[in-house]
Amino acid sequence: MQAPPGPAAAAPKTRPRAGMVWIPAQQFLMGSGDPDGFPDDGEGPPRLVTVDGFHIAATTVTNRQFSDFVRDTRYVTDAELLGASFVFQGQLGAGANAWASPRGLPWWRIVEGASWQRPEGPGSHIHERPEHPVVHISWFDAQAYCAWSGQRLPTEAEWECAARGGLHSKRYPWGDAPPQDGRTRCNIWQGAFPDRPAPGWTPGPLSARSFEPNAYGLYNMAGNVWEWCADAFTPHYHRLTAAHNPAFLRDSGRRSMRGGSFLCHASYCNRYRVGARNGNTPDSAAANSGFRVAR
Repeated sequence: MQAPPGPAAAAPKTRPRAGMVWIPAQQFLMGSGDPDGFPDDGEGPPRLVTVDGFHIAATTVTNRQFSDFVRDTRYVTDAELLGASFVFQGQLGAGANAWASPRGLPWWRIVEGASWQRPEGPGSHIHERPEHPVVHISWFDAQAYCAWSGQRLPTEAEWECAARGGLHSKRYPWGDAPPQDGRTRCNIWQGAFPDRPAPGWTPGPLSARSFEPNAYGLYNMAGNVWEWCADAFTPHYHRLTAAHNPAFLRDSGRRSMRGGSFLCHASYCNRYRVGARNGNTPDSAAANSGFRVAR
């Protein structure tokens, strides 16, 4: 599904920078040689890289924060311009106006009227979810918010450095322990994917401050919603980027995403590992796509 970019955002009147965390300059082992990884994603080979110090938000941008942006600029997102967006089938209520599933993605529905304000389509709303991650956000939408707020998207290297929380070569932001080894550490799929969620668990994002933060104080660096990064996506990232402040900015038709979402599961999409990566076209939006900011 293709959509044109939304209109340019107005210059910022305010710069909402509360909740930023300082990540010190450091060298770390980036990437993954995990046998559970996906060769086509280009997770590795792992290598030492150096990043300069930067700030990154403790949480993804919330509905409340994005509402402030839209109220100030009257920005219209790509999903709103298109009139529809992707929603997971298990999130839909009766009577939703859903189009046919996209080819190869039988658990998704294209829902007329779904957008950041109506995450599951008409009849749903964000009024009781102000601190949830804003979703149905394209890369272009995220860039518009950044321009308004005087911030930017993190690079993949910055994102991974921050997600690791100072831990060396661990699978997850908290270490190597599985996400659900007697305690729940992140919002990923519970049950049998894609049609048998575990009793008591409902598919969808949780509050942006759910679960314990990592050692840097960052929330939900695994699961919940996918997070856009500044880089263009290439499976050859680790072979094409520098060892100091790596970034791949050559247009590839896709943009990088990190962190996985509530739809990730070990049996299907275990990209909630810190070294995992994915990409999508920059005009794409869905019920599990959001972003966090850096500066």
